[in-house]
Amino acid sequence: MTERLLAYADRISAAPGERIEIKVSAPEPGEYSAKLIRLICGDDSPQGPGFKAEDIASPIAKAYPARLQPIHAGSHVEFRKGGPQLAGSFTFIAMVWPTLPLKGAPQAILGNFDAANRSGCSLLIDGSGRLSVQLGDSHLLHLDKPMLDRHWYLVSLAFDAAAGTITLRQRLLNHRGPGEAVSEASRRLEPPVAAIARTGVGVGGPFRIAAWSAGEQAAAHYNGKIDSPAVIGRALDAATIEKLGTDAKAARAASGVLAAWDFGQGISGIAVADASGNGHDGRIVNLPTRGMKGWNWDGSEYNWTKAAEQYAAIHFHDDDLYDCAWETDFTWELPKDLKSGVYCVQLSQKGKTEVYEEFVPICVRPGPGQKRKALALLIPSASYWAYANHQMPSSWTFNETSMGVFETMTEADRYLEEHLGFGLSTYDLHSDGSGVCYSSSLRPVLNMRPKSHLWQFNADTHITDWLEAQKLDYDVITDDDLEREGLELLKQYRCVVTGTHPEYYTLKMLDAVQGFTDLGGRLVYLGANGFYWRIAYHSELPGVIEHRRAEDGMRGWISEGGEYYMSFTGELGGLWRRMDRAPQIVCGAGFTAQGFDSASHYLRRPESFDPRAAFIFEGLKKDEVIGDFGIVGGGAAGWEIDRADTALGTPRHALIVAEATEFSAAYHWVKEEFNHTHSAIDGDTCPMVRCDMVFFETPKGGAVFSTSSISWAGALSHNGYDNNVSRITANVIKRFIDPKPFEM
Repeated sequence: MTERLLAYADRISAAPGERIEIKVSAPEPGEYSAKLIRLICGDDSPQGPGFKAEDIASPIAKAYPARLQPIHAGSHVEFRKGGPQLAGSFTFIAMVWPTLPLKGAPQAILGNFDAANRSGCSLLIDGSGRLSVQLGDSHLLHLDKPMLDRHWYLVSLAFDAAAGTITLRQRLLNHRGPGEAVSEASRRLEPPVAAIARTGVGVGGPFRIAAWSAGEQAAAHYNGKIDSPAVIGRALDAATIEKLGTDAKAARAASGVLAAWDFGQGISGIAVADASGNGHDGRIVNLPTRGMKGWNWDGSEYNWTKAAEQYAAIHFHDDDLYDCAWETDFTWELPKDLKSGVYCVQLSQKGKTEVYEEFVPICVRPGPGQKRKALALLIPSASYWAYANHQMPSSWTFNETSMGVFETMTEADRYLEEHLGFGLSTYDLHSDGSGVCYSSSLRPVLNMRPKSHLWQFNADTHITDWLEAQKLDYDVITDDDLEREGLELLKQYRCVVTGTHPEYYTLKMLDAVQGFTDLGGRLVYLGANGFYWRIAYHSELPGVIEHRRAEDGMRGWISEGGEYYMSFTGELGGLWRRMDRAPQIVCGAGFTAQGFDSASHYLRRPESFDPRAAFIFEGLKKDEVIGDFGIVGGGAAGWEIDRADTALGTPRHALIVAEATEFSAAYHWVKEEFNHTHSAIDGDTCPMVRCDMVFFETPKGGAVFSTSSISWAGALSHNGYDNNVSRITANVIKRFIDPKPFEM
């Protein structure tokens, strides 16, 4: 596969007068060009409306020098002042829980070895999974037995400068199997090596935890947890190592202590505290996972905020990525008169054999003092981040059986499979098999582009395309804006329309949407599987979300027991319905089934003839089949679907005005709703596999309308936008932006 032109912005949302930074990596030398477009529709598929965009005059429209910018994935701890200096005797101590010991490459635990100049010393796991030491250019010593994965060890490296000896030691905690729990090996160093060690392992690179240096970059990233690492400025015997290794407070006050880090402090942040008082505080790089069970977790407390000392472990991964940290290619200020909408910076480069193309989406929201439209399209950016660069087609062993169709990989899927390091989605597993909790926007996100798979961002351009075709004025706002501004953002609008798949919500976002309708706002839910998972944004770091897949739900991985609480906020992760906030409370319907072989149609129910719902079906025949057409699956009801349920919060006065029930056996009822495995869970056998179109009024003149289907928006453009899906949507939105109050 060829290389790609790649880019990202420092944010997805900006207002006129604000500045945007664009960062670009080009596959070939020379130049690339940029321009600004207003994106109307990103669907360039043969059956779709076609790619539609409007060129916008902008000072960014010119050529720029091309350069290749690398990505440095992998998490570790670094120190601005270089960390503890190693001179003379010393001992490294740490609790470790390796998850990929047989990786086949070195994984540094802690030390100051620099691979660029082959100096310094690090404790590591070698490519064969054995505890080892690297001193200068020599791989001096290793233990005989490979370490077990997902087991806690107390490990140490002691260098005695006077005796010229180095000793490695590991003890398997909670040892229950055959063989000895303790392994130890010592070696007297040859005079040249011993002299180097005595006079300055400190000539190595900067001290790092969970990696070593390779010049200015980190390398040899460790996979697994580390708890209570410490450096003591003298050679310790086995008994002292045992005492200090199992008593963090004793290590912090030990004679000769150089540093003793407490990962249980500041779990929500990026700082790493040196609890010895010697000032060797550090910071995490690329967001390894915090709030993780430590070696001393006893199961008595599942919330790290109440027992931080039992959650003083950080889980590092060699594929963690928060920020590519690319240099900015160009910056520009959005014009004061720029209309709210979805825009893209479109980049192109003419290579030797092909033309490369890239798009960077930017949602322009109204600026301060600008008049708001009555209608706002709420772009589900949090869900975009949750799915960012997902690799389900290549990494999910159950993807085809879950979808009911053979997998087809897009060009972006193939590129991500063949080029590691772009960061993962919350649907993926790290290289060590652990679930991905964090997902960031500060990287090229290949599946958040026009001309891509009709899922999330590109599927949502079916809505912008339809709004433009209907000549409906609207503003664009995002989840990122909603998290920042809350209810005050929504209160500026009479009607808010969702995207096709607003799945991931913080507490502040959910409260804002609920508060909006309670205060008389109107909500049009043009999707399904919305308001489903609870997430958190980071209070300090921009563009990153956290998600713990706790307890239940349709998910790609399962959080470890005791690791359900999010490190960013200390809030319980998982399904909103497990916190008594089921989606039915917000929009009348909640996730009930999914299938991806074909979509279905709706039939009107008797409730649709209630005078309260008459405006919805104006212009339709009484027995008209609704949405037996569409781009996404061939129908308007499908992919993921919701149903009403008063037991879960659908208001008692809500009207189920239409429903779709004809789904194939590839559609499966959501697992959180059945208590025992059985066969009656698919579209052929389960009455819960249905799609309910719901309408209800809310206090103070508000109302909610839910299509309960991801496929709905893909049917809007059928027959030149002249169809009953388009008509129903127009009827609802036009009534919802009418100031006339609804009556409860």
